[in-house]
Amino acid sequence: MEDLKDKTALVTGASTGIGAAVAIAFAARGMRVAVHYNSSADAANRVVDTIRAAGGTAFALKADVRDTGAIRECVKQASSQFGGRIDVLVNNAGSLVKRVPIAEFDDALFDEVLHINARSVLAFCREVVPLMRKSGGGNIINVTSVAARTGGGPSAYLYAGSKGFVSTATHGLAKELVGDRIRVNAVAPGVIQTPFQDRFSTPAMLENFRAGIPMGRIGTPDECVGAFLYLASEQLSGYVTGQVIEVNGGQYMP
Repeated sequence: MEDLKDKTALVTGASTGIGAAVAIAFAARGMRVAVHYNSSADAANRVVDTIRAAGGTAFALKADVRDTGAIRECVKQASSQFGGRIDVLVNNAGSLVKRVPIAEFDDALFDEVLHINARSVLAFCREVVPLMRKSGGGNIINVTSVAARTGGGPSAYLYAGSKGFVSTATHGLAKELVGDRIRVNAVAPGVIQTPFQDRFSTPAMLENFRAGIPMGRIGTPDECVGAFLYLASEQLSGYVTGQVIEVNGGQYMP
């Protein structure tokens, strides 16, 4: 993947889990990486330190993705560090927020989940696309979920719906931006052992999820990395756009 060397990437939600693994993998291939975080400053700085210790280039940026103004400033700072360009945008930031039965659902929860998981994707794209157009093209990789296909786990319908939005918007953006030499794809992880699962899933839930995975186990962040590297590389996936790559151990087979 020599074509990734010296390219720039902004990875949102990169302080832990899949985002952290992707940021580290990008840097290991010679990319310069902006590590976005919101509340996990220490974890984000550890990712940056790991990259720098291996000889890579990275810096951390804070932004609450519920705030479009903060997103605008985050992209501005990243592009400034990168000499005015962002070659790859990974929209990984997201949250289930909480599991709520439909009888307890309220408008505030809807707004929060949709802002974090759906609106933030479009807001980051809105800020980054002009930079990509100016530099002659780019690559957007959105992160959706197997939940977009299955409806999610117990009382996670709102999260699943927001990820369904991301999957569908990926197709639409791919069509809109193809003429600008901007490819738009998505990765849909299944059940991956991350702080996300630690926070929102009980051991009993995780065991139930595991029982429904043909590979018989829960995945790891590093097992998701290959899909991102493939999509980021023009050499490997230059004719691929508008696709959703499922990484789920066989839990869902479209």
